[in-house]
Amino acid sequence: MEAEVREIREHLGRYPPFDRLSEQLLDKVASSVEISYFRAGSLILSYKQSIDSLYYIRSGAVEVYRHNNELYNRLGEGDIFGHLGLLHNHHVRYPASAIEDTLIYLIPDAVFQQLCDEDENFADFVELSGSRLKTTVEQSHRENDMMVTRVRSLIGRLPVTIEESATVEQAAQLMTEQHVSAILLLAAANENNSLAFSDNEGLHWRITGILTDQDFRVRVLAQGGSAQTALSEIKQGELISVQSDKTVYEAMLAMLRNNVQHLPVMHRRRPVGIVQLADIVRYETHNSLYLVSNIFHQSNVKGLVRLMPEVRAAFIRLVDEGATSQMTGSALSTIGRSLTRRLLELAHDELGPPPVPYCLMVNGSMARDDQSITTDQDNALVLSDDFDPQQHDAYFAELASRMSDGLAACGYPYCTGGIMATNPKWRQPLSVWKNYFEEWITRPDPERLLHSSIFFDLDAAYGEESYVEVLQDLIVTRASQNKRFLGALARNALGRTPPLGFFRTFVMEKDGKHKNSINLKRRGTAPMVDVIRVHALAAGSRAQNSFERLDDIDRSAMLPAGQVDKLRYALEFIAMVRIRHQAYNLRIEKEADNNIDPENVSDSERHNLKDAFQVLSNAQKYLRFHYPMPD
Repeated sequence: MEAEVREIREHLGRYPPFDRLSEQLLDKVASSVEISYFRAGSLILSYKQSIDSLYYIRSGAVEVYRHNNELYNRLGEGDIFGHLGLLHNHHVRYPASAIEDTLIYLIPDAVFQQLCDEDENFADFVELSGSRLKTTVEQSHRENDMMVTRVRSLIGRLPVTIEESATVEQAAQLMTEQHVSAILLLAAANENNSLAFSDNEGLHWRITGILTDQDFRVRVLAQGGSAQTALSEIKQGELISVQSDKTVYEAMLAMLRNNVQHLPVMHRRRPVGIVQLADIVRYETHNSLYLVSNIFHQSNVKGLVRLMPEVRAAFIRLVDEGATSQMTGSALSTIGRSLTRRLLELAHDELGPPPVPYCLMVNGSMARDDQSITTDQDNALVLSDDFDPQQHDAYFAELASRMSDGLAACGYPYCTGGIMATNPKWRQPLSVWKNYFEEWITRPDPERLLHSSIFFDLDAAYGEESYVEVLQDLIVTRASQNKRFLGALARNALGRTPPLGFFRTFVMEKDGKHKNSINLKRRGTAPMVDVIRVHALAAGSRAQNSFERLDDIDRSAMLPAGQVDKLRYALEFIAMVRIRHQAYNLRIEKEADNNIDPENVSDSERHNLKDAFQVLSNAQKYLRFHYPMPD
């Protein structure tokens, strides 16, 4: 890609509606652009003239008028105009003039029409232009920006690069001149190298690493190193990077998982920028990312406990902004995982390093990435097969105790069923865990099926992730082939039924403090998760999140047409009613719970709840039919 086209592409990718385009469509737009220049005071478009391009302001300012010369709008860098003319007979409806020297990118009509046809967000943006601000605000309320905004929109400049053969002194001088805190290292590469990219002069390079101010301080100055040391001698580890079309949320996760503060952003093999954790924190200061960053700066359990009001505030904000249940669940699960990891790190500081490798396995809602603000602990320790109980268990028992007590102090209650690493049964070597899962699958009984419904949603939260991956692989290969197990698990999933009576009236709790209410978890989301899990295991899905499992089920074509969508919409609606109810409880300073009174929700919401529960009821009936118990 030529340098000029790359520059056009990078600029377009920072502004709506181009910021959410796929890489392929953005490439198409950038390569099709023609450039025009208009002096201040000149007419750009006149009323009713023919128009065959979309106008994008690269720099300068434009005034748009109604045809009676009344000012309609003032536009600046990154704004578009002319789209209404393209959508209505290809004649200008709103004349436009430059009020400053203005550079315009002209995007051909054919490309504009392709974008409208292939990208729904783009089509909505241009077709609803009459109320675009209202539409944009409502859309932002429906979506969590971090989950949809591409990381390229955070890039403010091209990265500063230097050959890795250069010295520390040369790099420091260049970083000072360019006012940057990180620099990318280059090495010459053969053009056939799969990691190579070409610069503007046609030379081929590959990125070999990244160095920051902190690296120079820790690896050079603190070690008494020389300013003449080659950069290649102080770089460390594998380069962690992210593609430019990944979301801000994905970039944030890459930073947290790899404990890095700077992340090179790539367009395919070419570096196009560097994003810092601080950039994302500024972008979404009050969201889960800010909390995650703050969690890892706490030096004791008391500091973590003090953050809990911020967790509740972040949850309320997500609900108020219209984030989906999947987005909300992912954010709260990220916070929960981060608290767990930090508690383990603090324990390591006091207890010393673990005597053998281990992995903290999380189960249930945290593994599925669908935690709500009310959740208990479900975790276990998968230990190395070198584990010797007499030598090592005292350490891991204390480690588990500190983690579990810390989580309880932070508002994550102890599991009443004892599914915690503090229970010796759930603190075992990998070989024992493999035997557990084999037994649960090959010899299902009520107790083993209960364990399956808990432990078959599993993920690694800290440590040797490969241990949990082994168990995930075992589940995928063994469960999908065992019809008896699937039949038993399907029967087990019928134990919790939706709260529908005859004529689709609600069946409510009959006693206790929640009398005349419906528990949306026990009678809604939990049985729906159970149904989806059975289908996912049969399909050989490796996903843990229920919505991602539905994607795999859909691809397997194992359910009748349209059924997956019904399950997806029903789960989302019930989950959203549940978290809105919890957010309301917190706003009025009540303890958040899962119980709603149908009389306190709107007529339309009650109607939709009945529809969603009916979908669940039908799905449970289908389980009985589709997974019969073998003779």
